[in-house]
Amino acid sequence: MKILNEFKAFAMRGNVMDMAVGIIIGGAFGKIVSSFVSDVIMPPIGLLIGGVNFTDLKLTIKDAVLDNAGQVSAEAVNINIGNFIQTTFDFIIIAFAIFMVIRLMNNLTAKKVEAAAAPAAPPAPTAEEKLLTEIRDLLKK
Repeated sequence: MKILNEFKAFAMRGNVMDMAVGIIIGGAFGKIVSSFVSDVIMPPIGLLIGGVNFTDLKLTIKDAVLDNAGQVSAEAVNINIGNFIQTTFDFIIIAFAIFMVIRLMNNLTAKKVEAAAAPAAPPAPTAEEKLLTEIRDLLKK
């Protein structure tokens, strides 16, 4: 029972819950970026380089084997280079987006630290303090 209580305390800590939310949102963000890359970015790039659909790019190592009836008896062996290119573009865009978010957060944090570190300007002396300063200076002379 002690180990269950320790696990419950661990799982319910704020950091673990924040991390779980971050992982879930990150997974959803990854799907959005993958769709953006495959559906928005890659078609124009493929069109620019001659109408190539990157996900269809593959290197065939061994062709499919057909039997006498024309049925496939052994599937073709392919290296799906297009899927690799697609996934690489997804990664680059996700990494850049995360970099920009972290950069923004760091800039905001730095501004808060600078604002907190900057000493507050001393208040202007009151009329009474000015008068006392003049009296002190005259007495020194």
